[in-house]
Amino acid sequence: MDLVTLKDIQEARERIKGQVKYTPVLQCSEADRLTGRQVYFKAEHLQSTGAFKIRGALNAVALLKSRSDKEGVKHPGVVTHSSGNHGQALARAASVVGLPCTIIVPKGTPACKMDAIKRFGAELIECYPSPSGRIEAMQKVCKETGKVYISSCDDPDIIAGQGTIGLELLEQVPDVDAILVAMSGGGLASGVGVAIKALRPSCRVYLVTPLGKMMEQCLRSGEREWPNPPQFLDTIAEGIKLQQAGHNAFKILQEVAEKEVFEISDEEMIEAMKFSFHRMKQVIEAAAGAAVAALFTDKMASLPADIKKVGVIVCGGNVDITNLPWYDSFSKGY
Repeated sequence: MDLVTLKDIQEARERIKGQVKYTPVLQCSEADRLTGRQVYFKAEHLQSTGAFKIRGALNAVALLKSRSDKEGVKHPGVVTHSSGNHGQALARAASVVGLPCTIIVPKGTPACKMDAIKRFGAELIECYPSPSGRIEAMQKVCKETGKVYISSCDDPDIIAGQGTIGLELLEQVPDVDAILVAMSGGGLASGVGVAIKALRPSCRVYLVTPLGKMMEQCLRSGEREWPNPPQFLDTIAEGIKLQQAGHNAFKILQEVAEKEVFEISDEEMIEAMKFSFHRMKQVIEAAAGAAVAALFTDKMASLPADIKKVGVIVCGGNVDITNLPWYDSFSKGY
C-alpha cells in the first residue's frame, strides 16, 4: 500500500486552500544563460511563515482536529522538534485550528525563527543541538502532556501537504523536464516527487544535499547506510543539516527520485545565495541556496540535453540578516 498517493495530495490541497499562498514561479535570464536551460524558480520562500512547511503542517493539524472533534474529545495538542521552519509552520497551523503547541529547537537556531514561533503562541523549548537531544526533549513533552508528535518528514499527512507544491508547479510549468529539491529528512522531496511522478512520469526529480549526506549511496544500495545514532552535518544550512532521511520519506524517495544526487558545499551555497540576492533580488536561506547552487554545477551541465526546463524549489527565506554566512562574524550556532 502506498504511503502517500496523488489522491492524498489533492485532498490536502483542498483542505489547506485559503490558508496558504499559491506561490509564483520566477525566472531569471542570467540563470538561463549560465545553465543553457530554461529555469523556473518555485518561490516557496514567499510562502506564509517564509517556507514551504506551512502546507504540511496545516494539513496534519486540520486532520488531527477533525478526528478529535468527530470523537467528541479535546485534543491535547501537538509537539515537534525542528531547526526552525517546521516549528514556525506547526506553531502557526496549531494557532489556526486552536490546538496547544510545543516546539523543540536546538540551541543556536536563528533568532528570527525562534521569535516567529513565539509570536504564534507556541511554547518554545531549546535543547542540546543534536538529533538525540531533540528527540529526548520531544519525548519528555509527549510523556508529560500527552501531546502528539508531528514529524517534519515522516508523517504521511505532512508529506501530502508538501506535495501540493508539485501540483502547483505542474500547472505553472506543465512541460517541466526536471526538478531540483533540497532535502533534510525528505518530507518535501518525497511529497513533491509523488505528485510530479503521478502526473508527469518523464520528469526527473533530483535531490540536493549538503556534503556528507550519503543520500546517493543509500539510494543506490536501497539501504539505510547512515551511521547511528543520527547526527547533524557540518553545514551553514541549518534547515537541511540532518544526515538521515526519514523512514517513510526514504521509502518514497527510492521510488520517485533519481539515484544521482547533487552534493553542495557551503561555499557553493553562499555563492547561490548571493546570486539570488543580487541577480534576482530575492532573499533566500542557505537550504534554498543549495538547490539554486545545483544549477551551476558540472553535474548539471552533464545532464542530458533533453532536460530543457528545470524547476527549482526555493524552499525558504528565513535567514538571519545580521548573521549572513559570508560575514566575518558568522556563527553556525553549534
